[in-house]
Order: sequence, then structure tokens, then C-alpha cells
Amino acid sequence: MSETIVGLDIGSSKIRAVVAERLLTGALQVTGVGVTDSEGLRRGDVVNIEKTVEGIKAAVESAEFMSGSEISECAVSIGGVHIEGFNSTGVVPIADKGKREREVDANDIQNVIRSAQAVEIPRDRKFIHVIPQHFSVDSQKNIKDPTNMIGVRLEASVHIVTSSTTAIEKISQCVNRSNLKPTVLMCQSLCAIKSVMTNDEAELGSILIDIGGGTTNVVVMKGGSPIAMFTLGIGGNNLTNDLSVVEGIALDTAEKIKIKDGCCYLDLVDDDEEVLIAGIGGKAPVQISRVRIAEILQSRLQELFLIIKSKLGQFLKPNFLNGSIILCGGSSLLTGVTELAADVFGFSSVRLGIPSMLGGLTGEYRSPEFAVVLGLLLEQNEAKVNFGSPEPTKEKSKKGGPGKLAEKVKDIWGSLF
Repeated sequence: MSETIVGLDIGSSKIRAVVAERLLTGALQVTGVGVTDSEGLRRGDVVNIEKTVEGIKAAVESAEFMSGSEISECAVSIGGVHIEGFNSTGVVPIADKGKREREVDANDIQNVIRSAQAVEIPRDRKFIHVIPQHFSVDSQKNIKDPTNMIGVRLEASVHIVTSSTTAIEKISQCVNRSNLKPTVLMCQSLCAIKSVMTNDEAELGSILIDIGGGTTNVVVMKGGSPIAMFTLGIGGNNLTNDLSVVEGIALDTAEKIKIKDGCCYLDLVDDDEEVLIAGIGGKAPVQISRVRIAEILQSRLQELFLIIKSKLGQFLKPNFLNGSIILCGGSSLLTGVTELAADVFGFSSVRLGIPSMLGGLTGEYRSPEFAVVLGLLLEQNEAKVNFGSPEPTKEKSKKGGPGKLAEKVKDIWGSLF
């Protein structure tokens, strides 16, 4: 008998709900997809609860209708400029005082992670993830799993993700008022990592850049774990606004032009290309050079990439990363975005983050826009494989497995709802 899993991604420009059936083999099959405009968030933060609830209900109803399933609970993503990540370390003794060394067990690992988490954060913030990066047992360093190793001292390096308490409460309130029970809360950028980054890329050192409507999420992976994470309050809406202001056109017209004719890399645009824009208030249509559109879009995206590069330079050594830059989110679909990123960052490997292939409605979700919500589904599925449900036959995927986040992420969401 199959089991239904639901992911809900509440973004600044779109709300996406995806329903999947978890088969007895452990595989996922997408059966329903719902997408609606998001009008209640700004830069990832809920500013209008009623509008957000309406958007959630509309997306969920569309997914329900397509899948033929009734949705009562879901995993939820959280993002925004309030999300912060930082590194921490903890140390615990393995052997009691005066006794010889012994083997490391699960309790020791839990204790050292708690020790690493024992840091002060402001009262208006909460932990949402504590992710082990690596361990040390005495003089042996960079150990992925110290279980059964012998020593007297255990050390853990972790990456901690925190969120605004108010932001969590507002997301929870919106989901509950939509007649849904939130079962899991997961940082949007970690969700995207789950669905679009390969194990090899996460080990070698790669950067995920998720360009949403109101924000851009950045995660640096190395050794299979996140080592840095930040969010900028710049996204696709800024590109649309730039077009609107510079060309003196309505926002909805600018958005259509950006999607249909937008390009952010001048070398890919011919000088004689023109774009026809409908006139406003009975005026005749006008033509705009596509080069001019590309100049506007390239200028803003280049600025965004340079800000990211500057922030990364504060804590990354040259040649420290040997993997890829992976772009996802709606604005990653702009023509020329990979070429521009390659120029700015100097990476030879830059690609779009296409979510892992699942069964079912492949045409509906095989797009960078669905990276977050598909990651939610994959994370839930892996958690069920590792921690419960009948034991299915599990195949390891090249994607959806950087460090096996279901095993590595110590989630704090249980106390949040």
C-alpha cells in the first residue's frame, strides 16, 4: 500500500504544493502539482497572513484535484533574509575521568552535537537545523562517522541554522489556518541542495545560488555538508522592477517581457532584435531593443553575483572549492544566466539545478523553480526510510544525498509547531 507525501514551498512570488506517492519500493511518484501567485510575502517574510492563506489553499486544492488525494498534512519550507547559518564546535570526553579510552557510541555523538549547539542566540531566534560536518577522535580528524572508534576525546564541527521566531510562528499560523498540519520545517536552501546537487559536487565543494522572487539563497557545500549559508534581499522582482522603471511600463508587462524575451548576457543578443510592447491607455504598441532589455537585466544580475562573490571571499580561500556553481529558482531560467555566472565567479562548471527525476508527472516539476519543494519530498522520503515505515528496497541516488541530510540534520522543528 502506497503512502502520500506532500511538500509545500511558500515563496515570495509563488506558492508550490506537490503531492507524491511513496511506493513499497521506496520510490516516489509525483501525482499532483499546484502553483499559485504569492501575494502575502515580502523577501521571504509573511506580511499579509490572509493573502498567504489564500495562496496556500489555492495551491493545495490544485494539487489535490490533480492527485485525487485529500491533503491534511505537509512538510513546509522556510526562507527569507532572517535565515542565518554559522559554524560551531563542541567537545566531550569519551572515557570517564581516570578510566581508559573506549568506543564511541550513539550517546557520545548526540552529546557532542549538543555541546556544539550550546551557543547563545538572541531570544527572538530559534534553531531549526544542526548539521554535523565532521568529527575528531583524539588526534584523528575529519571523520565522517566516529561510531565504534576508540579514544578519550570526541570533537564535532557543525553548521547551525537559525530563524526568526516570529517568522516561524507566522508560517505555522498560515499553514494551520489553511487546515493543514505542518509536520516538518526545513530551510529552503537545504531543500534545494537535496534535489539538485550531486554527492560528488557536495564533497568537492560547490555553491548553490537559489534566485527567488524576493530573495536569493546561497549555500556553500564542502565535504558533503554546508559550511556557509546566507540570504540576500535581492531577487527576480528587482529585475522586473528595473525594467518597469527604466522603460516606463507596468510591472505585469515588465514581468512578461522578462520571462518571454529576457536575456542577461549581451553576447547572446543580436543588435537588430526588437521586442514589441503593447501600448497603454489606447496608445500604439512600441518597440524596444532586446539589447537594451539585456543591458538592464545583466546589470542587476551582475551586481547580485558580485555581492555574492564578495561575501564568499570573506571566508573562502582561493581554489578551496573544486565542484560546481548550481543555479536554481525562477530567475535562473533567464537566458544567459549560466554564462554570466561563469564570467563573474570564474568557475568552469556552472549549470542549472534541475530536480532529481522522480516517477509520475515529470513534465510538471523538472524545472529549477521546483528545486525546493522537490527537496522537501526527497528529505521526507529518506527520513521515512531511515527512521520508520516498512523497510523498502532502497537505491542510492546520485542526487538527493549530499551527506544524507536525513541522517545528518538534527531538526528542532518538533517544538516549533
